[in-house]
Amino acid sequence: MNALGGADTFTQTYWDAAADGRLLVRRCGACGRAHHYPREFCPHCWSEDVAWETASGRATLYTWSVVHRNDLQPFRDRTPYVAAVVELAEGPRMMTELVECGEGESLRAGQALEVAFREGLPVFRAGRG
Repeated sequence: MNALGGADTFTQTYWDAAADGRLLVRRCGACGRAHHYPREFCPHCWSEDVAWETASGRATLYTWSVVHRNDLQPFRDRTPYVAAVVELAEGPRMMTELVECGEGESLRAGQALEVAFREGLPVFRAGRG
C-alpha cells in the first residue's frame, strides 16, 4: 500500500520497490523501449513481452507548476508544492512532485534531478552531482 491508497496485484511489485527506495520502469523485450506508468503491454509496439527494470533514478526536468491550492488530502497540508513532469534517463516521462526546491524559483527546464522517496512515493529533487 502507498500513501495514496492500495495497490493492485500487477502494480504491487512497483509499490514494494518504491517502499524499498527503488524506482522501477517497464522495458519491452520486442522494441527495447522503456515506459512508465507500469502497464502489462508495451504502449509503443503493443507487445506483452515487458519486464520490470530498476531505473537509474536520474531525470531531467521537463515542465512544472507551483500549486498554491489543493483541497484534496494529502496535498491540502503541503501547499505550496511543485507538481512536475520529468524525463527519466531511461526515456519515459513521469508525473511527480519536486521536493527541496522552495516554490520553484530556481528551477529550469532540462535541470538534472534525482529520485527521492517520501511515504513510499517517488519524488524528485535537484541532482547532487
